[in-house]
This record gives sequence, C-alpha cells and structure tokens, in this order.
Amino acid sequence: MQRAALFSGGDAQMAAGDLGELLVPYMPTIRVPKSGDRVYKTECAFSYDSPDSEGGLYVCMNTFLGFGREHIERHYRKTGQCVYLHLKRRVIEKVPGASGGALPKRRNAKLFLDLEANSDLNSDDFEYEDEAKLVLFPDHYEIPLPNIEELPALVTIACDALLSAKSPYRKQDPDSWEEELQASKHAKTLVQLDNGVRIPPSGWKCSKCDLQENLWLNLTDGSVLCGKWFFDGSGGNGHAAEHYKETGYPLVVKLGTITPDGADVYSFDEEEPVLDPHIAKHLAHFGIDMLQMQVTENGLRDNDIKPRVSEWEVIQEAGVKLKPMYGPGYTGMKNLGNSCYLNAVMQAIFSIPEFQRAYVGNLPRIFDYSPLDPTQDFSTQMAKLGHGLLSGQYSKPPMKSELIEQVMKEEHKAQHNGISPQMFKAFISKGHPEFSSNRQQDALEFFLHLINLVERNPVGSENPSDVFRFLVEECTRCCQSRKVRYTERVDYIMQLPVAMEAATNKDELIAYELKRREAEATRRPLPELVRAKIPFSACLQAFSEPSNVEDFWSSALQAKSAGVKTSRFASFPEYLVVQIKKFTFGLDWIPKKLDVSIDMPDFLDINHLRARGLQPGEEELPDIAPPIIIPDDPKVGLLYFRRSFLLALDIDECSVMQLAEMGFPLEACRKAVYYTGNLGAEVAFNWIIAHMEEPDFAEPLVIPAYGEIASNGAAGFGAVGLDNQPPEEMVSIIISMGFQRNLAIQALKATNNNLERGLEWIFSHPELEEESEPALDMMDMDNNANANIAETGSEGPRVKDGSGRYELFGFISHMGTSTMSGHYVCHLKKEGRWVIYNDLRVCASERPPKDLGYIYFYHRIPS
Repeated sequence: MQRAALFSGGDAQMAAGDLGELLVPYMPTIRVPKSGDRVYKTECAFSYDSPDSEGGLYVCMNTFLGFGREHIERHYRKTGQCVYLHLKRRVIEKVPGASGGALPKRRNAKLFLDLEANSDLNSDDFEYEDEAKLVLFPDHYEIPLPNIEELPALVTIACDALLSAKSPYRKQDPDSWEEELQASKHAKTLVQLDNGVRIPPSGWKCSKCDLQENLWLNLTDGSVLCGKWFFDGSGGNGHAAEHYKETGYPLVVKLGTITPDGADVYSFDEEEPVLDPHIAKHLAHFGIDMLQMQVTENGLRDNDIKPRVSEWEVIQEAGVKLKPMYGPGYTGMKNLGNSCYLNAVMQAIFSIPEFQRAYVGNLPRIFDYSPLDPTQDFSTQMAKLGHGLLSGQYSKPPMKSELIEQVMKEEHKAQHNGISPQMFKAFISKGHPEFSSNRQQDALEFFLHLINLVERNPVGSENPSDVFRFLVEECTRCCQSRKVRYTERVDYIMQLPVAMEAATNKDELIAYELKRREAEATRRPLPELVRAKIPFSACLQAFSEPSNVEDFWSSALQAKSAGVKTSRFASFPEYLVVQIKKFTFGLDWIPKKLDVSIDMPDFLDINHLRARGLQPGEEELPDIAPPIIIPDDPKVGLLYFRRSFLLALDIDECSVMQLAEMGFPLEACRKAVYYTGNLGAEVAFNWIIAHMEEPDFAEPLVIPAYGEIASNGAAGFGAVGLDNQPPEEMVSIIISMGFQRNLAIQALKATNNNLERGLEWIFSHPELEEESEPALDMMDMDNNANANIAETGSEGPRVKDGSGRYELFGFISHMGTSTMSGHYVCHLKKEGRWVIYNDLRVCASERPPKDLGYIYFYHRIPS
C-alpha cells in the first residue's frame, strides 16, 4: 500500500472501504473520551512540545496523553498503542485584504478550541492554520482530517470528541485551581460613565457604610462599595451587590488586588470571577495606571516619589534596560495566575547541581521506567521541568536571518520563549487546599511542600533534598536551678528574626511615619518611603539569643519555673536556606510584611553557632515527667485527658505565630498546636509536615463533641498511619509524660491507637518501661510520614555536615504587603554574574537587590 494514497489531497483517493479495512485491527484500542477523561492535547507528557512546536503533538487515541515527536516512539514501544491524532498549528501571514480582529483568524477553528493564541503576534498581520490527522504506528501512515465520509463512525466520533475536549486543567471540584477564568462577555462592550470620578491612592471606604476592607470598585460608575461573599469570604454588608441590583452595572474589581499583572474581577451578571482583557483601559478611566501600581505600597504612584524607592521597582529592577538571557539555564516560566511563587522556587531548586543530577542527569532512565500515566509521576514531572529549564530548547534568541526568511516564505515560526508549568503545578498541588487554588502562596511554604514530596519520592540512592537537611541542638535551661536539657531536631531552613530595634535610621522612620499619617488623613500624596535599615549582624545575634519557654515545668524543681531555650547547629547543611521572618500578623489576623532592608552578606560564616553539647559544669535536668494523676473512674480519666490535651481551647498562640511566620496557613497552625497538646512549635511543625497533604489541612479547627474520642480512638488526632502506625502527635503526648518513645509506640499499637487505654496499658506493664526496642523505632521511622524528612535507618538523620562558611548564590524576593498577595522574583548567580528570573523574563541583573530578599540560598565553601 502506497503512503501517498492515504492523503486526501493526493491524486489517488483511498476508498471508504479501504480506510475502514485499514483501521479494523486498531478499532478495539480507539476510545471516545468521556466526561471524566483528561485529554492532553496542548502539552507533551515528557516535554513542553505542543501543537505549535515544529513536530506538532501526537495524542494517543486510547490514553489521550500527548507526546512530542521526540517521545512518541517511547510511548508506542511501552504500550503498543498504534493510533494517534497528530495536531499541528502554523502561523502564517494574512492574505492582503483579509479581515482582522481581536485575535488572529483561525482556519479550521473548530479543531483547536482550547489552544491559546500567541499574544506576541500582531493579529492584523497573521492568522492560524490548524491541521489534524490520524497517524498509524509503526509505519507512520497518515490519514488527514476531516475525512468523515471515509472513516468508520467510531473513529469519527472519537476524533471529534478529542478535538472538542476541554483542557485537563479545568476545575474538577470546587476547590481546584485548575479552572481557567473566562473573559467576561461584558468586558469588550462595557460602558463607563464620564462622571469625573477619580480613585485616590489610599483611604478607600465603602460609600454607603464607611467599611474600609473588602472593597470593590464598580467599573461602570466608579463606585467603591463593600462586598460580602466574594473570593476570600471577608466580611461586609453586600453594598456592591445591592448596587448592581439597582443599576445593572455588572463588573467590579477588588481594590488591593490590582498589580501590573492583573486584578481580581467579578461579574454579577455571570455570577463568577472573570477575566477582563481590557482591565488596564477600564482602570485608566478612573485614573488608575496598572503599570504603575507596583510603584507604591498602597497602589498608585505619586509624582513626588523618587525613582527606585518602592520594593516593586527595586526588586524587578524597573527603569533599567536589562539584557535578555537565552540558552541552557536561562529559560523563563509562564505565570499561570499567582504562580510566581512556584516559578521562583523551581528556578532556585534547579540551579543546584544535586537536583540537576538527580532528575535531568537521570532523565532517560526516569522516562523509560515512568508509569503508564507519566503526568501523575513526581520524578517524571520533575525531570521534565528540569530539562525544560536547563536544556535551552525553550530559550532561543531570535535570529534576524530566520525572521527575514520566514517573512519571505509568508510563514512565521514562533520562538520558544519559556515554558508553561501547567502539568507540573496540577500534579504537585493535587489535593493541597492552598497550592491547588489560584491564590498567591508563600514561597517558603511551597519550598517545604516540595522537599516533602522529594523525600517521599526517591529517585536514586541519594536524595537531593539531603543537601538542605541539618540538625538543630536545643538547650533548655531552668533559670532557677540552672540545670539544662539537650535535644536535637531536624530542620531545613534557618529562620532569621528581623531585629527592628536595631534599625540604624530610627529618627528617619519616626519622621516618615508622622508624615505618612498626616498625608493619609488629608488625602495628600504620601511622602517618600523610608525603609528600616537593619544590620545583618543584629539579626544573627537575635537568632542566637535565648528565648523564653512558655509554661516551663522544671523537673529539677518539680514545679513550674522560668525557662529559656537556645538553638545551635548540630550540623551544617551543604546548602543553607535562610528565611527572613518579615511576615507578622496584624490585629485583624491578616499577614503583614515588614518592609526592611538588611545588608545580607555575600559570604557568611556561622561556625560560631556550632553546637557544643553538654559543657563542663553543666548539670542535666532529671528525666522526670510532670505528675500525672489518672482517676480510677474511666469516665473521669477520659474527661481529664480531653481537658489536658485534646480540648486545649487555650491554644498556645505563641506557637501558632511561630508556625504561621514560617508561611503555613493560620488554621493549619492552630490545628497543629491543638492536636499536639500545646507541646510547642517543634512538635506542631512535625504534625504539619505529616498532615499537609490532607484535603482539610487548612480548614478551620473543629472541636470534636464529648465522647467522640472514646469511640473514634485516634480520630481526634487525625488519620491513623499505615499498618496501624500510631499518629506522631499521640506518641509525642505520651513521651511528654516521661515515657520512652518505643514504649509509647508499643502501648498505642496494643490498644488500637487509643490514648487513654494506651496509658493504662503502660501502667499495667511496668516491667517494659526500662526495656529498649530499637526495632520499634525503626518501624515507626519507616511508616511515619515525619520520617520522610527526618531519619532513615538506625544511624540517624541523613545530613551532610561540614564547615559553616557559605557563599550566596541566589535569593527569592517578595513584593507586596502579605503572603496573600504580591509577586515573587528570583535572582541567581550564574557564570559569575547575577541573573533575574521574573516569570518568563530572564535578564542579566544590573543591580540585584540583595537587601530586600525573603529567602536566601547559600552554598558551602569547600574547606
């Protein structure tokens, strides 16, 4: 059979019977996509090839997975699937006289309903030409589409359903991030009243009730009114909705969300959040310049403000002509809508050689041994992302000669400029209530989430996340007896407090604050911003100073006493991650950020923070637990434990704040402290790491009703571990009473993880209290989720100890007033020069703002 006969455009047309006969052997493998099937027709599972790529995209007619030309043979060999739908899009110059429009005209538009238009092209000069055809492997026979009359009905239906399928990243459940906002039907034809309304840069309040939060600007008449039930559920009186009912003006934008990248827009008529493609024009009607919203903290730029004062401008190096960078390691990442936190972290991660070797270096093996659905495999998606960033395949500079040639051929080849991490984000955030949303997130929280996933999905004998792990030695001292207790824990980040009291420009700060308040009261332009200047040495000193231990019980005094705790490094990591604790909470519990400048050093020596253990002359606190009285009546005993540990309504807010400053959701922090019985931030941190994958991780704390614990056992503490493994919080509570860890595990296992019965079991088996069973500890470490980031084997935690001398090679900066909003940018030092990674934009940095960073990355200097 001649291949030419398969083309409908050829001279020899294949008869309908011949086509049907050709496809008969493959009919059992051809499926029609159903409502729950995900059709990946825009992106390869192993690379960032798409229908726009030179080789197009092959979509399997059985699994609906997409593959680029480089990877299609791998899928065929692994699965034996032979029938693929090949999709290809070309962009060509319009024929003179062709009609224009808001977007390039699409030929065969019905084929690619879900592909994005290339925003870099001039829609007046170019249009799309889409092509689809069936390809039969291994001989690469091609059957162009549409070919309805010649193809069997099943094949025609399957092709039509596949071509019409929605994006796999659309919303599957109410809390999923994956639904892409649609453009409002009112955006293009929105009428704006010429009423002279201008929106001031600050001092907003509802025009009907004077509420100063959750405010929405009506894009038709400029009314500023309060909301009630929009995105974040903030309180309000619903005056924005009432205004719509009275006037019919449909579109509103939330004040405080406007940035150069967009804003939160809601349509009352469509009853959902929407996109407004003309938002910049609509805001300009009321005197708001979106491109300048980055310049001042409260929204608008004042003419009196000097250049490069705002962190938005300084961090993004605005006003400076930056040279674009191309090639391997200089690939940008598309912002999917508040996904800059992910982009910044992943750029930093894949600048580290250990991660490069683990994923990109092992790419052939990872791809060859990937599961049948590689879109749901962590190692595959990490390798794909790493290769996309490091190969240079998607970061090619424009060539003048190529552009001239394309114009002569009336064809346009779009330059690969960056990658879109949609598949990666959809997988890595699956089931996480925050990262699966389309809201801004804390980059540090995402970093810890990623490390947790790396630990749980080993890719070889060495885990790349080991480079971040280190041991912390904590010394707790009784202030009255002067006796001490030394403990160790695992950590991945060094949290550096901001020593505001050490600011070197206090007089300027006081004067600025007075002028700012006066300007806001009189609605005049704000004065030039004055940022607190904090010496790094003061922050390091604050880190090393003792902190008070709340509600400390001294085993030496057998009573409560004053206690202090100091932290030191029991080991130094290969790569030191330093977080500046800029975020705090206001009176409304909304996270806020300290706008400070810290002179972070290029070279850091923290050898003086090396732990020294028990020192001569120091005496250890006795290993005695606080007195526990268990009443004879089981019901009374149950009530006691509920009061003491489970219903700790007086939650330790200090521990909650410590965890929240690390970037975890506030409600999750409260649950962590509650479920660990107010035993401190360290124990609660372990609870967070163990439960952060659960769907209700960030849901509000719900106190169980009386009596539930007796019937539910461990239910009050969260999910029971694998193989009846006791929850870590239960183990921690028993250990806090002075019992050994292995005994606590044995007791809980013997009583089906029932805390009360477990304690009774311990008291009824006194002969076991002194025994040591390392095997139980090993079993616990193997099964408990915390072990994924703590220990492997009886030798203890995996650490790469060495010198405490480091050199700065990267930092992530945050712009905005809290982790709930703003923008992230990453700076990395590569080949001796600093480079700024601002989503898709990758340029040589001229003035890296090292004093304004949020997360810093240091690598150890070889001895």
